[in-house]
Amino acid sequence: MGSVAPNVAELDGSKFNITRTTNPRDVPLPGSPEELSHSHCTDHMVTVKWTAAKGWETPEVKPYQNLSIPPTASVLHYATECFEGMKVYRGYDGKLRLFRPDCNGERLNSSSQRSSLPGFKYDELKKLVAKLLEIDGPRWLPNPGSFLYIRPTVIGNGPHLGVQVPKEALLFIIAVPWPDFTKMPKDPKAEPRKGLRLYASNPDSIRAWPGGFGYAKLGANYGPSLQSHGKAQALGFDQILWLFGQDRQVTEAGASNFFIIWHNTEGKLELVTAPLDNQLILPGVTRRSVLELVRERLSEHFVGKLAPLEAVERTLTIDEIETASKEGRIVESFVSGTAYFITPVAMIRNEDTDISTLGANGEPAGYAAQIKSWLEAIMFGKVEHEWAYTIDNEEQ
Repeated sequence: MGSVAPNVAELDGSKFNITRTTNPRDVPLPGSPEELSHSHCTDHMVTVKWTAAKGWETPEVKPYQNLSIPPTASVLHYATECFEGMKVYRGYDGKLRLFRPDCNGERLNSSSQRSSLPGFKYDELKKLVAKLLEIDGPRWLPNPGSFLYIRPTVIGNGPHLGVQVPKEALLFIIAVPWPDFTKMPKDPKAEPRKGLRLYASNPDSIRAWPGGFGYAKLGANYGPSLQSHGKAQALGFDQILWLFGQDRQVTEAGASNFFIIWHNTEGKLELVTAPLDNQLILPGVTRRSVLELVRERLSEHFVGKLAPLEAVERTLTIDEIETASKEGRIVESFVSGTAYFITPVAMIRNEDTDISTLGANGEPAGYAAQIKSWLEAIMFGKVEHEWAYTIDNEEQ
């Protein structure tokens, strides 16, 4: 649940001070420059102040606005910052749903404490998000089958310059219209894409290391990685594939978890992804859901034409992937995450070698599409499931 000092207030998502906007913002059209900017937020935001002396104050819902922090704020000098990425979905039954929000709350709590910020009761986070969407959901998410991106963040915002644990912090939550890249119009003249193109990182560029904080969702993980990501995009690739160690272990693809489906050297069909025990990768909520669905629904029986397979979490090297590709053992590969959701991977460039990660016939086998379909059914309310958290009290 997170640790707090004795005799100070814990985070409470049942009480709010609410100030409504008198100047509503324009809702961007799908595919518009405003939506594609990833920066045109909804009318309101949630803020919760914390101090070491008093703990968490009463949450506020207020008009979306810029933050005011002193130039000496800890976040600006010592990277005391963490965040989450999640979405709210307008179901085909008209209801708003969050997907496994307690997983996001638990991870934000863990990330906050890892960056020397306060902990909190993680199951309160979904209440804060729900209150924001009760107010902004009806106008900003009117159409079934659509979603908004939610960004909860914690920063050290006190005025105390110096190497010390922050005495003040701010938790804030914003909601952003987000393009659905799977529905974006495609250039009819462009060559059809069967999946993402990944560029394997060089040995001199490392995202995370044992004993570090690769498992926490900190801004400090992302800033240093953007240069490599930009170089990969400049070469025509979609994401950087992060490798680690002398054996070149495959960890993450950009800000997504990486999966490969293959026949192992003994001929057994497996879904393989990097493990969590060495703390090199982020414990993705979508990653966790993929593994649980595969183990529940695809481990023993065929699903249509899809043969059963075993979900395996283990160290995976780029040399193993290259060998499997040469031997025709790869069935499919994909990434998972909140932003990219479930997206096939078509190839990886490792130094001077292009590795195909498509099936033997040059097409994805269909596992990623099936998993994506199962997840969307939960997110948009086509099926009842314990992973969906319904927001019932929208203000119409």
